[in-house]
Amino acid sequence: MAKRKIKKKVKITIVILSALGIFLISSSFLLMYLSSPVDKKSSTVIEVEVKSGSSTAMIANDLKERGLIKSALLFRIMAKLNTSKTLKASVYQFQKSMNLNQIIDLLTEGSKYNPDAIKITFVEGETIKKYALKIAEATNHTYEEVMAKTSDSTYLSSLVSQYFFLGEEILNPNIYVPLEGYLTPNTYEFKNKEVSIEEIFKVMLDQTEKELLPYKEMVEKSGRTYHEYMTLASMLELEGTNEVNRKMIAGVFNNRLEIGMNLGSDVTTYYGLQQEMTQDLTAAQFATSNPYNTRAKDMAGKFPIGPICNPSKESIEASFHPTSSSYLFFVADKHGKIYYTKTEKEHLKKVKEIKDAGDWIW
Repeated sequence: MAKRKIKKKVKITIVILSALGIFLISSSFLLMYLSSPVDKKSSTVIEVEVKSGSSTAMIANDLKERGLIKSALLFRIMAKLNTSKTLKASVYQFQKSMNLNQIIDLLTEGSKYNPDAIKITFVEGETIKKYALKIAEATNHTYEEVMAKTSDSTYLSSLVSQYFFLGEEILNPNIYVPLEGYLTPNTYEFKNKEVSIEEIFKVMLDQTEKELLPYKEMVEKSGRTYHEYMTLASMLELEGTNEVNRKMIAGVFNNRLEIGMNLGSDVTTYYGLQQEMTQDLTAAQFATSNPYNTRAKDMAGKFPIGPICNPSKESIEASFHPTSSSYLFFVADKHGKIYYTKTEKEHLKKVKEIKDAGDWIW
């Protein structure tokens, strides 16, 4: 009789344990399912604003209604268990491919997403006038306000005292746009359309500072100024098409400066005359006396008065590390191929060959 009772108790225990095991396994699978992503393959971004004072229940219901979580109850339980952190009010960008833990982690970390943020892309080789147009399009400032800031003497003087690479040269009244050449091209993000012009320029100048810092010792030993290097870099940006030929052209310009020749850079003439490079200029225009025009007789052995565009990092690198050669001339065809020669006779012959072949730029 006693043995029967023991067997019965064992059977009952086995049934209970089995049931408990099945329950635990089932619960585990259910938990895994409810905490898994709603749609692993979805890449659609869903914007959710968690307002200040929102309760965990309110957040859970909102996420469930938007199809971001499978169980509002499980979200509330897991959020409550995470007692070391609170859910932060902000604007979030979620995806259905995020699991419950990832969503809760993001809510406790807080979002850096700013729906009012704006991005402005400044292209290398363009002038500040074109940059001003882009700023006017993306912000609440007008083109005229941006350009006025670039000629504000008080503002410019404050920049000269703040940035090691800005010298008194930019205050020369003959310079068209004092900050030309110093605003590093890139894509920048700003808080909103109310961003100040000063903040935009600061972000760009700070980037220029980072790019020029490695050359600080080189400049101090070279006998040249940052202004001259940036002026050269701006010319290389428009004269060359890649790192190799920009370094070659830098070497040609250095050779010309050493013997007191004109740099003879057509792109400086266009800038000096404020002409777009869409057609050839006349001989009279190339001979025009202008502190930017390196084709003019009175510019022999001189740099232009300042940069003629905002150069890329590659062009700045080329200005500091030119390729040595004995060439004094170069010319490009309409395909971008550049030819180097040592004498004016060879240069003129090459120009004729390019024109006769129908490969002249214009």
